[in-house]
Parts: sequence; structure tokens; C-alpha cells
Amino acid sequence: MQSITPFLWFDHQAEAAANLYVAIFPNSRIVSVDRYGPEPAQAAGRPEGSVMTVAFELDGQRFVALNGGPVFEMNDAISFVVGCADQTELDTLWNALAEGGQEIQCGWLKDRFGVTWQIVPQDLDALLKDADPAISGRAWQAMLGMKKIDIAALRRAREGI
Repeated sequence: MQSITPFLWFDHQAEAAANLYVAIFPNSRIVSVDRYGPEPAQAAGRPEGSVMTVAFELDGQRFVALNGGPVFEMNDAISFVVGCADQTELDTLWNALAEGGQEIQCGWLKDRFGVTWQIVPQDLDALLKDADPAISGRAWQAMLGMKKIDIAALRRAREGI
């Protein structure tokens, strides 16, 4: 059983965000949707019956999204790293999450809800690290020039091509 669950605070987009994420990631689902009752709605300044929390799973990882109001905003201090098996998977996830959001650098992006993601190859460490500093340096320099990671370009940079 999972003992740590990321809890994401949204103004009012918790359900939309959860629906997007479960549509993008395989083996994902909405677990439950809880609505504001009279007392919590009044305390939070939310309409009674509106969505309060959405519990969902992304490839078996449990998350909870809360419609808590504009009190807190997402920031880049927390991100979710997604290791991709190949360029096709990386491109698919990148394109879906970046739509309406912001492409940053080195595989980082901010989705339309302000959540920060790192969409990277599963073997990123192996691509970037090498006992020979010239090899790792070329790979790092290549990645620093990318927004979306291009796995083939990283391999070419490692090889000095």
C-alpha cells in the first residue's frame, strides 16, 4: 500500500486536471470525487455540491486534487518526473501535457493547470553520466539546449557526432 500521496491544491480545476491526467497516462483512473457539503462549503467559500477533492491514480500512483481556492498557487519547487521508455512515449506525454502550458528546459514543462513535470527518458542518468568528462559534458551541453528531450540527439552528442 502506498504511504505517501501527493496532494495538489487547485483554485477550481481539480476535476479537470485529474480527468486530463488519467486520459494521458496508461493504467490510470479516477478513484473518487467528493463534494463540498454545507459546512465545508461555507468555511471554504465554495458552492455547496461543487467538487472538493478528486482522488485519482496515475499508473498506480495515488494523488488527491483539492479545489481549495486561490489561496495557494503551483510553483516549480515541486515537479513530477516521468521516465519514458522511448521517444514515442516521451513525445506523446510531452505534447499532451504541454498543450496550453509552457515548455521550459531540459525536459521540464508546466501544464495548463500550473503543475510542473519532467518528461525524460528512463535512462537519462546513463545518457548524461560517463567516467570521461568529455562524453558527459557533450551530453549535458546537448540537453541544456533542449526543451523537449531528443533521445537520439543526446546519444549523438555522447558519441561526438
